Amino acid sequence: MEHWESLKSGGYRFVYDDALFRPGTDTFVLSSFPRLKPGLRVWDLGCGTGLLGLLLLQRQQALQITGLELQAPAAELAQRAAIQNGLDGRFHILQGDLRKIRSLSPSGGADLVLCNPPYYSPLCGKLPAGEALRAARAETHCTLEDVCTAAAYLLRWGGSFCLVHKPERLADLLEALRAAALEPKRLRFVCSGAEDAPSLVLAEGRRGGRPGLAVEPPLILRTAAGTPTAELDAIYFRQQEEHP
Repeated sequence: MEHWESLKSGGYRFVYDDALFRPGTDTFVLSSFPRLKPGLRVWDLGCGTGLLGLLLLQRQQALQITGLELQAPAAELAQRAAIQNGLDGRFHILQGDLRKIRSLSPSGGADLVLCNPPYYSPLCGKLPAGEALRAARAETHCTLEDVCTAAAYLLRWGGSFCLVHKPERLADLLEALRAAALEPKRLRFVCSGAEDAPSLVLAEGRRGGRPGLAVEPPLILRTAAGTPTAELDAIYFRQQEEHP
């Protein structure tokens, strides 16, 4: 079943389908991580139905975003979302395989690449029955190394690659970034509460960057009372609605 929702009152509308990967907190927190500025040329690898691109454009309208998606039904929904939001000139959807990125785009044209990749090995636990859900959860169609290689190919010298992953894969993540000549520059852990272990990690690698890794204060999602923190409210655009 297809669903349409607004990012905020009067904001962009995004779409998702129950048969595809549903929007999650990881996509929202990833959208808050890159340092956006007008004019950036951005790629979203595995863009799904386009939520991450819409979140970025809601924060900074003067972006040029290309979303690459393997699954044709998801790419079609992303294209519809771009058109319905009047973004067909700034948000371009491309249906294709990131492992074949050399046949899809010239190299070095991106300032920023993002990805919310599959987190798990295909051998790790029971996988969803649907192909689209399997591809979103597990590395059945691309590995972490594939994602980093594609990002490095797209990025100009000095460009940044931002992604979200699971903390238990951190060693693999840092190794994959460096193997693709993307120097790890920033990490930020995401925790449900201040006393909880991290459930996600946000990472930035820079093409041609010098060694030197900054670990930022953690992103805490909930207060001790169980309510959303002010930062999480801002990520979901709730503060803007309450205090126009």
